[in-house]
Amino acid sequence: MATRHLLSLSGPVWAVALGMLLGTAGCADRHLPVAEVPPPAATAPAVERAETAPAEASAAADARRRRSLHLVEAADYGELHVRRRTEAPRRIASGHERVGELVHLLGRGPVAVVAHHTSFLQADLTDRPVHLVDTLLALGVPVKRVFAPEHGFRGDRAYGDHVEDGIDPRTGLPVISLHGDHRKPTAAMLDSIRTVVFDLQDVGARFYTYLSTLALVMEACAEHGVALVVLDRPNPHGHHLAGPVLDTAFTSFVGAIPVPLLHGMTLGELARMINGEGWLPGGKRCELEVIACRNYAHSDRWYPPIPPSPNLPNDTAIALYPSLCLFEATVVSVGRGTPSPFQCIGTPDPVTGEFEFVPVPIPGVAPTPMHQGVRCYGEDLHAVGGAWTRAARGFDLGYLFAYRDLWECLGDTARPRYVTSTSFFDRLAGTNRLRIALESGGACDELTAGWTSELWAFAERRTRYLLYPVQR
Repeated sequence: MATRHLLSLSGPVWAVALGMLLGTAGCADRHLPVAEVPPPAATAPAVERAETAPAEASAAADARRRRSLHLVEAADYGELHVRRRTEAPRRIASGHERVGELVHLLGRGPVAVVAHHTSFLQADLTDRPVHLVDTLLALGVPVKRVFAPEHGFRGDRAYGDHVEDGIDPRTGLPVISLHGDHRKPTAAMLDSIRTVVFDLQDVGARFYTYLSTLALVMEACAEHGVALVVLDRPNPHGHHLAGPVLDTAFTSFVGAIPVPLLHGMTLGELARMINGEGWLPGGKRCELEVIACRNYAHSDRWYPPIPPSPNLPNDTAIALYPSLCLFEATVVSVGRGTPSPFQCIGTPDPVTGEFEFVPVPIPGVAPTPMHQGVRCYGEDLHAVGGAWTRAARGFDLGYLFAYRDLWECLGDTARPRYVTSTSFFDRLAGTNRLRIALESGGACDELTAGWTSELWAFAERRTRYLLYPVQR
């Protein structure tokens, strides 16, 4: 039982909390092998050896099949990951840079574009990149309207904001919000449109809503006979799979398709899987083209040159985000309203750590942050997140259980419940099993080891939809 999450804690409750943690919380700091089948005892009867042989052969076949997936199991964390992170030998080019192929695909038909503030070409090479929409218009492509996801077309709207429709002042095009009155394009919005171009930078977590927007756009295109072209982007979490697979009873806008919390796929690969697995309503299929990235492998260390949303401002926040997002439905702040969102955690009680921060309103980023104006105490996770940006593995829900134990060991019945919104927590987790374990005093490793079989099954199921090598 490791206590690696609580090294910064101090105060009179520390001894009590440590004792509780040693009995109930956290995940062990060890690495389990993929499969170990002990050989039959030397004295075993011949009949017993004959009966165990098929089981051994099956286990060996499972091990070979798992090795072919180029993933390693970290059962204590509920994670599969590549053997090593790699550096691409040449610059990775996103799908939207293959403009010539895109223009050829689009022909002369009317086009709509799903895009946002990261849809700039070669933003890592120049300080004056050009937006995809401007590029297409300059090349004579008849772009008729733009669809904008959560955070808006310019990426300046806060988490969860209701975003209104508008007009882009630069191009005069109508900008239709898919995070306002509608989440899915209507028949009227797609009227006269021949092709929708989809160009959003995802971060690889199921609850990050750009994946849900993709699924709903695919659904609308399939219903109305409109083609979809996905301009693929690398996934900064493409090197690992982690967490529970979505239970479809908890399908929502923060969990639209039955994939793990971290699925390790690009949006282009997921679009192929949505089609291939019949996950659209009624088993419909969308007319789909994916323009792939160049020079990319899932094991490559890659982070977007433009932050994908206001509260994921850097590589460290992106690395920590999947492990911390479930705190959003608890009493624990993830640092919204500070200079380091998703890089620190804490509560108003000093028992939860020595690192201090005070959340304050930040327009367009965190207008009403949790514990606004109240000093919080917890942990600075910059070092952990920085290490995860380079490591093969990097996911840990043990923080949830460690802070649960600290919160509840104080015994103050007037305190808020640790999980402040059961329905939101379950939607984020994609299951109620995690919350039930938290609320019943369960331990992290009681759950995570069980997720790995689901992850292996998903890793095998996704294989035929992958466009890039898993391990370079």
